[in-house]
Amino acid sequence: MSQPLEGGDAVLRALGIHRLVMPVPFPDAGGPVNAYAVEDGKGGVLFFDSGIGTPEGVTALHAGAAAARLDLRRSRQVVVSHGHVDHFGNAQMLSELSGATVRLHPGDMEKVVGEDVWEIRAPLYATFLRRQGVPEEQLPRLLSIGRHSGKYSRRVDPDRVQPLTEGEHFRVGKVRLDVLHLPGHTPGLVCLWDAEHRLLFADDHLLARTSPNPFLELVDERTTRRALIQYLHSIGRVRALDVEWVLPGHGPPFQGHRAAIDSLLRFYERRQEKLLGALAADPRTPVELSVVLFGAQEGPRLYLTLSEVVGNLEVLEDAGRVRRVPGDGLDRWVAA
Repeated sequence: MSQPLEGGDAVLRALGIHRLVMPVPFPDAGGPVNAYAVEDGKGGVLFFDSGIGTPEGVTALHAGAAAARLDLRRSRQVVVSHGHVDHFGNAQMLSELSGATVRLHPGDMEKVVGEDVWEIRAPLYATFLRRQGVPEEQLPRLLSIGRHSGKYSRRVDPDRVQPLTEGEHFRVGKVRLDVLHLPGHTPGLVCLWDAEHRLLFADDHLLARTSPNPFLELVDERTTRRALIQYLHSIGRVRALDVEWVLPGHGPPFQGHRAAIDSLLRFYERRQEKLLGALAADPRTPVELSVVLFGAQEGPRLYLTLSEVVGNLEVLEDAGRVRRVPGDGLDRWVAA
């Protein structure tokens, strides 16, 4: 006998929306990943995210759909929130099962669609990471995290994809879902907003207990996409919305989005003050600052901490509180 639903899940089910939960092997993700299946009232389903494509993830997706009496072969559209493997991992599979169109913002197409182009871009990242102070022996592990291994997801065939843009909407069953382009965590991240029922499908843009790491991504070997600056602008847009329930990419639905956002903003302010304190005496590289804030890290953890450090330095630079010090092939920063 199934357990009664509580809180936001009960609200969703009344609207024909089902949260399908899949385990993920990433300890920093914020818990199991969610895919949201929205019934169209005619036996069809729109998916917002498709979860992770590991054997455990695929099994959990099928089990969750069966428990909700959903036929995956009747998926109509698969909307991908952003190009991280735990969110698009089963999009290709769902499209193959049903013929569903995969919808994705152009900003994240490169991560999801067609052949993996990482090897073309890897030299740019190698040059940039060296300038941040990453030791040469650590570079191979850092660069390997950008390579699509197929372990967690399948890339999506280009002919299954249609681009998704701000201002579009989906009328599905009992809800109208407006597309919001909210870059930061990734350049092409989107959320869906149901203004009538005050539901925000927030994926990794806003989580209850985990800060959405604005990933370090490059325009060229010297220029980043300024992820945290973009994120702070985007989260300001969400704070202005009258949200009743946040439907996150990880964890159960939650309320109190403004309190969660304000707590997150204070968290970033504290981190920036720590950076300023570390820069009070001598210029430091981002890797040296990462050690001050997080201790010594390697591999994927070092990339995450560098993303945090560089993002916060760019915010402080915009505010005129730090500046870069040129010289000797390394990027060093000092308090302005």
